[in-house]
Amino acid sequence: MRRLLHAILVGLVGAGIVHIAVLLLVPQFSGQSAWARLAATSGPYTMTALKAETGGAPAVRSVDPLFAAAACRFDLADGMAHVKGPAGESAATLPFWSVSVYDGSGNNIYSFNDHAASKGRLDAVVLTPTQMNEVRKDLPEEYQGSVFIEAPITDGMLVVRAFISDESWRPSVTRFLEQSSCEPRQP
Repeated sequence: MRRLLHAILVGLVGAGIVHIAVLLLVPQFSGQSAWARLAATSGPYTMTALKAETGGAPAVRSVDPLFAAAACRFDLADGMAHVKGPAGESAATLPFWSVSVYDGSGNNIYSFNDHAASKGRLDAVVLTPTQMNEVRKDLPEEYQGSVFIEAPITDGMLVVRAFISDESWRPSVTRFLEQSSCEPRQP
């Protein structure tokens, strides 16, 4: 019986030590979120390539080497976030691209890809439900082919990923991501 109580006591003390260590390490790891790293490297409404710069660490590591990605932080208190691909047919000729919208905590709110976009073009508007009501009253001409993403958030991040099926596609994909824009707009 004494050995059992001793084992239980040692187990509880060990669990307490592990619990305290985890709590003390949380601040160190919470500052290394994708949001924090992207905020440190670029401002809001700036498309930032998610790749390693020469001699530097990437803002956010891309998990799949067959995809290139760019991200844009936005604040819907400033207005809607309008993300557009480059003019022309370049987005429609890529093998595959997708867009994901995340809240400030990193939760995926919405995703779509080139098959859901009008004519395969990157043109999306992220807005709050209140802003959506304003836009519905009189839809501007520039939003006729846009994908509307109604998000119940204030701050967020939009990530555009493009598939690189082989190295011959890398220049087209890189150009597509570099020429994409992310801008605040008023409803």
